[in-house]
Amino acid sequence: MATPGAQHLSPRERAAVGKAARARAPRSAHGEFEPPPGRPDPVDVIEDQSAQRVPELVPIRYGRMLESPFRFYRGAAAIMAGDLAATPVSGIRAQLCGDAHLLNFRLLASPERRLVFDINDFDETLPGPWEWDVQRLAASLVIAARENGFTDAERADIVRSTVRSYRERVRTYARMGNLDVWYDRADADRLTELAADQLRSRGRRQVSRALARARSRDTLHAFAKLTEMADGERRIVSDPPLLVPVRELLPDHEREELETRIQGLLTRYARSLHSDRRALLAQYRIAGMARKVVGVGSVGTRCWVILLLGRDDEDPLLLQAKEAGESVLAPYAGVSTYGTEGERVVAGQRLMQAASDIFLGWERADGFEGRQRDFYVRQLRDWKGIAEPAVMVPAGMRAFGELCGATLARAHARSGDRIAIAAYLGSGDVFDRALARFAESYADLNERDHQALADAVRAGRVTAAAEVAE
Repeated sequence: MATPGAQHLSPRERAAVGKAARARAPRSAHGEFEPPPGRPDPVDVIEDQSAQRVPELVPIRYGRMLESPFRFYRGAAAIMAGDLAATPVSGIRAQLCGDAHLLNFRLLASPERRLVFDINDFDETLPGPWEWDVQRLAASLVIAARENGFTDAERADIVRSTVRSYRERVRTYARMGNLDVWYDRADADRLTELAADQLRSRGRRQVSRALARARSRDTLHAFAKLTEMADGERRIVSDPPLLVPVRELLPDHEREELETRIQGLLTRYARSLHSDRRALLAQYRIAGMARKVVGVGSVGTRCWVILLLGRDDEDPLLLQAKEAGESVLAPYAGVSTYGTEGERVVAGQRLMQAASDIFLGWERADGFEGRQRDFYVRQLRDWKGIAEPAVMVPAGMRAFGELCGATLARAHARSGDRIAIAAYLGSGDVFDRALARFAESYADLNERDHQALADAVRAGRVTAAAEVAE
């Protein structure tokens, strides 16, 4: 990272870098995709990941991925990372989400208690070619649109509109000052304005309901759903296999040891917080712990929900300590420069998000199942709202895609050379049309990979659990 006073290229010089990159990777070349020679068996890639996860939870992961090509795609970031490594790149890097599919863009609460739209999942974040995030987003839209029965023309329009939104927003950021880029965000007011401009009355009502639902999905909502009073004490409910209190996981001696390790993790994690937030956390006491099954891509990673109580038993804070492994991008984009994988996740999230959770932090913990593991910690739920692609019509998915594209552009503009990226993309739609072609080709490959998993389950090569709702 450059330091104040270091020599910087002028905007003109940075634009020249972007334009020169077109010779190395023509924009139209992004549309031509073929699986790389010697491509690994997709089931082998998934199994390699599963070998590092909680064994009894792995069948849940496979069961979820079997449900549809889109659900498979959500769990297949490692497969796509290897595929993207063989595609053309401009050589311009930015901090990547690493798993920028459409459901990882959602409504979140800012520290100022405003509802904002932003990227949510950063388990795979790492610096790398900015194109990879845009390609993963574009392919996710085609895969979701196919499941909705949209036509070829409708899918192409959705992807082109999404990529155009990314391109035009990057060009806008290229003309802005650094602080103006840094402070920019999409809040609820902007979402309402976009809905009024682009959607009909039904779509506007859906946006209004989504905003209301997100505001209701706060800590108190999670507290009411995930806890109960028993013998005069507040405790986490049991809902196996998705949520299992530590008291039910292990015999007494092993349970006490695990509880001690989680308490130690939480105590040490506080050192990664700003001093004011450490002071706030210190006002709470631990009241319960449980193992939680998380989203499709992370099923089987170790994830602990920790119930803390403050002023009294009706003043909760729910934290989630989630295992952080190496990014799926690392073999292709380079290993993390941070000391732990948890810090990598937190640093990437803080860099890409307009406003991050005040309790976001990390810790490396010893002794979990006899080995050292990295974790990052955040609030379990804080005004979160997620899209529902299955109920979207083409116009709604197009508007949502445009919002995702603009949000991704802002995240890349904070860390990458926005002027060089803007100059590379230019004012025409060459890249937009190329990504529409790429997304269709990759959706075809994803369907074949999904079928490969289904065949592996039928053959008894891997075991999939019956459907377990998220």
